[in-house]
Amino acid sequence: MTTFVDRVVLHLQAGDGGHGCVSVHREKFKPFGGPDGGNGGHGGSVSLVVDPQVHTLLDFHFRPHVKAANGRGGAGSNRDGANGANLVLKVPNGTVVQSGDGTVLADLVGVGTTFEVARGGRGGRGNASLANARRKAPGFAELGEPGDQIDVVLELKSVADVGLVGYPSAGKSSLISVISAAKPKIADYPFTTLVPNLGVVRVDNHTFTVADVPGLIPGAATGKGLGLEFLRHIERCAVLLHVVDTAALETERDPVADIDAIEAELVAYGGLVDRPRLVALNKVDVPDGRDLAEIVRPDLEARGFRVFEVSAATRAGLKELMYAMGELVTAARTAAPPAEPTRIVIRPKAVDDAGFTVEAAPGGTWVVRGTRPERWVRQTNFDNEEAVGYLADRLARLGVEEKLGKAGAQAGDLVQIGEREFDWQPTLYTEFVPGVRGGDQRLAEKSERPSATERLAARKARRQRPEDEAEADEPVGDGEE
Repeated sequence: MTTFVDRVVLHLQAGDGGHGCVSVHREKFKPFGGPDGGNGGHGGSVSLVVDPQVHTLLDFHFRPHVKAANGRGGAGSNRDGANGANLVLKVPNGTVVQSGDGTVLADLVGVGTTFEVARGGRGGRGNASLANARRKAPGFAELGEPGDQIDVVLELKSVADVGLVGYPSAGKSSLISVISAAKPKIADYPFTTLVPNLGVVRVDNHTFTVADVPGLIPGAATGKGLGLEFLRHIERCAVLLHVVDTAALETERDPVADIDAIEAELVAYGGLVDRPRLVALNKVDVPDGRDLAEIVRPDLEARGFRVFEVSAATRAGLKELMYAMGELVTAARTAAPPAEPTRIVIRPKAVDDAGFTVEAAPGGTWVVRGTRPERWVRQTNFDNEEAVGYLADRLARLGVEEKLGKAGAQAGDLVQIGEREFDWQPTLYTEFVPGVRGGDQRLAEKSERPSATERLAARKARRQRPEDEAEADEPVGDGEE
């Protein structure tokens, strides 16, 4: 059974916002109590947070589909819908969040680091919130905005100060087991280590972490063996320690050649050339191993390596090795630039920034891009004429109509806002004219539109009718939706 997973693909769905409600207050002896439709709740968001108790992405391997709760719809009597619960996913320290095309979205390092991956949709406003001096009883409400839907790749890169690299069965797992409290699996066959192991080393005033990755072989940087899968776990290491088996049974093996092969793979992988190196000639408790270590040590020191003859079995030479690792880690931490304090940068919007752009697309289509216009379109119920008219008013006030005209758009041209396309018609009536709830006279055919005189006469007739008759003819809202 798989117990360690360091790369998963997550399919995330944030919660949708709840729809606003269309409702008219009803009470005995108060037939026109006004709109009282509540607002919809906001959808839940999906966030990632670094948890020190999590060390693998195994949970996401079995449950890659994640969905946050939707917001509840509004109700009558000014009752707002409940917000959807936010979903917080716990990930290991060192998790890198990438988009499907490989773009890095976040690098989560440090306990408590949080990143919002998918944002929940806004709840739609009910007709009570949409009422104003001219539109006193709106016959529509806003729809809830859909939540973000995104696929992300999570990759775990272990956060360690020292990385142990070397051929399989070189003794890396044995070494980390004696210098720290880590208890990796140890056996006498190649590729015993199949997952990275982390251990904490304490020596005097030095405390640092050591990562033991699966053994590398020639071609690891191109996907051979287990190298490509786990080379990324040493990317964050400040120091690299070559662990060399000086008592290998293979006669063709040479410690210097082994180090050259591993160095070639590190160079091919990239980004690790500047890390300081140490060399641990392991298994010197074996007579043949000590003899070979004494032979190759001058050659390695001539190349600039600091060489230590150690034995994980007898713990010979380990103290000097740990001191050397601690000194290099301390030097790397000192040389690292200090963390900059979090600063809030306020960038005022430019005076001439309308918040949207109008661009001409092939085929005579005009594309309007902007956060507000696209959100307004998503929240509009296009089955309701009054809602469409309200959208037209908002776009006109924002300046979309004017900018389309200046850009050269003609009546009947195709205009795209978000995922919707419209046949653009310059606004004929710039002001909303109260009429039947749920309808908008500006959307009717010109021949069917009543003149201003006819509308004034109809209003006078309604005021002159008895109260009971007027009450019977007055259109009433559809209630809660």
